[in-house]
Amino acid sequence: QVQLVESGGGLVQPGGSLRLSCAASGTIFTINAMGWYRQAPEKERELVARIIGDSRISYADSVKGRFTISRDNAKNTVYLQMSNLKPEDTAVYYCNAERGGNYPMNWWGKGTLVTVSS
Repeated sequence: QVQLVESGGGLVQPGGSLRLSCAASGTIFTINAMGWYRQAPEKERELVARIIGDSRISYADSVKGRFTISRDNAKNTVYLQMSNLKPEDTAVYYCNAERGGNYPMNWWGKGTLVTVSS
């Protein structure tokens, strides 16, 4: 099993920056990909950013140029650096880890709330 713990959420003004962290523990050697998803009120959960392996990265169009996903293998932690935040970025952000292959598995953190408001 894999456990994911997010941190770093909070209140930030529009145009500000925030850095989210997700620490993975457990059978971390099984993880092939990690990503950040978010869910705003009355909206579906959506992919924000994802990193496969060590270097294959994808972003949602709405966050390209503003958000950066990275990982620290030594700390088993993935980060989401968010800059130029907008009110529409307000959501609960969830960390996700996946194990691919013929029998894929996935794990979710409990989420951390990001509120962008003046």
